[in-house]
Amino acid sequence: MKQFKFILIPIFVGLLNSCGMSQSEKIVLKPAAFQEKIAATENATILDVRTTEEFAGGHLENARNIDWTADGFDAKIAKLDKSNPYFVYCLSGGRSAAAAEHMRELGFKEVYEMDGGMMKWRSVGLPEVLGTAAPKTGMTIQDYELLIADEKIVLVDFYAEWCGPCKKMKPFLEEISTEMQATVKIVRIDVDKNPELAKELKIDALPTIQIYRNKQVSWSNVGFVEKETLIEHLK
Repeated sequence: MKQFKFILIPIFVGLLNSCGMSQSEKIVLKPAAFQEKIAATENATILDVRTTEEFAGGHLENARNIDWTADGFDAKIAKLDKSNPYFVYCLSGGRSAAAAEHMRELGFKEVYEMDGGMMKWRSVGLPEVLGTAAPKTGMTIQDYELLIADEKIVLVDFYAEWCGPCKKMKPFLEEISTEMQATVKIVRIDVDKNPELAKELKIDALPTIQIYRNKQVSWSNVGFVEKETLIEHLK
């Protein structure tokens, strides 16, 4: 009998542990699935972890803004019920992934992330609530076409100020601009200031690099890329 009890205890503990793990597992959903899951979930709380300025420029309906990069994030989410389901998003997915993981570590049981953030949400035409900020139109597609209409090879870097990989790439893009100025033109476009252009060009992740020769894309890349790789494609 003692042996039977000894076997049952670790099994029971194991079952408890596995249940805990399943409640806090990482779940990333495409925009359409994210929207459907919100609609089908009771007590769903939508968290927009972008800056207040980004939030004011447009956001998901019923979303609450808690800036992941600002001081006081922990103090604000400490007031939330950890047993409720949370749907977290940002502009392209980087900040929401970090925020969601942090929330799981703090004991939030059900946290969903939106894959690709608002950039992918907008690229598939899903609805958003316009905020109080003046609409950001930025560069038009005609302006863009003039930029890439150059005899030189044109490298366009789509970036955002908060994007870690974008910051890491900026110094060597500036180096390339100087070292290859006879044959290469570097153009950096902040997607936060040019949301309509990003949407029209289907730029839905950062950083995105596009290299043009005679106004045609000869190479493109999404995500961080080393200087040496860029130089190879610019030769």
